[in-house]
Amino acid sequence: MSIFEDRVEAGRRLGERLGYLRGQDIVVLGLPRGGVPVASEVAIALDAPLDVIVVRKLGVPFQPELAMGAIGEGGARVLDKNIISHVRVTETELAAVEERERAVLESRLSRFRKGRTRADLGGRTAVIVDDGIATGSTARVACRVARELGAAKVVLAVPVAPADTLADLTEPDEVICLATPRRFNAVGSHYRDFSPTDDDEVVVLLDAAASRWHGSRKAANGQRIDEDIRIDAGAVQLEGHLYVPAPGAAVVVFAHGSGSSRHSPRNRFVASFLQRAGLGTLLVDLLTPAEELHRANVFDIGLLASRLSAAARSLASREDTAESRVGYFGASTGAGAALWAAAETGARVEAVVSRGGRPDLAGDRLSAVRAPTRLIVGGADSEVLELNRWAQARMQCPNELSVVPGATHLFEEPGALSEAAALAREWFVRYLPR
Repeated sequence: MSIFEDRVEAGRRLGERLGYLRGQDIVVLGLPRGGVPVASEVAIALDAPLDVIVVRKLGVPFQPELAMGAIGEGGARVLDKNIISHVRVTETELAAVEERERAVLESRLSRFRKGRTRADLGGRTAVIVDDGIATGSTARVACRVARELGAAKVVLAVPVAPADTLADLTEPDEVICLATPRRFNAVGSHYRDFSPTDDDEVVVLLDAAASRWHGSRKAANGQRIDEDIRIDAGAVQLEGHLYVPAPGAAVVVFAHGSGSSRHSPRNRFVASFLQRAGLGTLLVDLLTPAEELHRANVFDIGLLASRLSAAARSLASREDTAESRVGYFGASTGAGAALWAAAETGARVEAVVSRGGRPDLAGDRLSAVRAPTRLIVGGADSEVLELNRWAQARMQCPNELSVVPGATHLFEEPGALSEAAALAREWFVRYLPR
């Protein structure tokens, strides 16, 4: 029986459980590959830096499945002297195995970090996160390696594990586990979606975390932008609210649907998800109060698209956002406007997300969109789902249609808007950060 929808949902729930650690000197360490998406959500929830902890087993030369120790980066090494003595492994044999495994370890670290130095664990709390544990062997080694690297306290946090395995763990100082099913077959059996995590996804999540952490530190030094602004759009000025965690951070411009404004609770909720991931947001009213009185303006997709383009140009004109990569987030009719604007020649947009949107309103312009686009639709919003399928068939850019099961048009069902926001965040994190 599934307990978690996917690793993202498991990570959010785990982050809530670990809320007592927020504000402490912690580093969140994901076990590649599947543990990293879970750890990413934990790091966001705790406003903490994210890193990976890569370990390699040292197998007995003539019986590789039998571990005689393990290694981690920074020269960390833990040995089982009893095993080594019992099977009579020589120093030369041990050195050869370690040399081979360390080469593999360094190759993986180089791929994941791309030159970033590892987080310093000296005197800090290491929160080691995986998507679940079965035998616990990898988790045990990771805890021991974290200790070798100087961690003052080691917390092991997982969404699911068998109770008897947890009872045998002595390496961590503290263990947090959300579920201990009586019938435990495999970690993946407790997830509805347990799709493999590849190296590229790990890199994207680590890059986004580094950007978020760097931005939050700059914000602490007073460089964050969080202010109401006015945008010149020809004969009118538009009201907006700009949030940028640090100069140059990517910014997502919101195109609201009919009847919504920059004060829309749903869009502000989505914006908060993006902000916690280190992204900037610009919530802007694409119509003036007087224009909103004329219902036809709400469905004038060309007019709304021109206003959205004006908002993007305003970011390019500011010194603190001139280098920012820009994305569009459109809801309902706003999605049609976002795609219309993205299709303009020279459009300064790197990614588009539609939530419960009407991308069909962009019509023939859909084929001209070049920015990677994700269409998010509620599974119970059947009419809009068909319109999104129609629009997707006409798009030539990289695109995905993501369906939130059971959700209706406004995503009012429990957890539905959170899932949509997480999908939007993942898309923008993938395509916007430098």
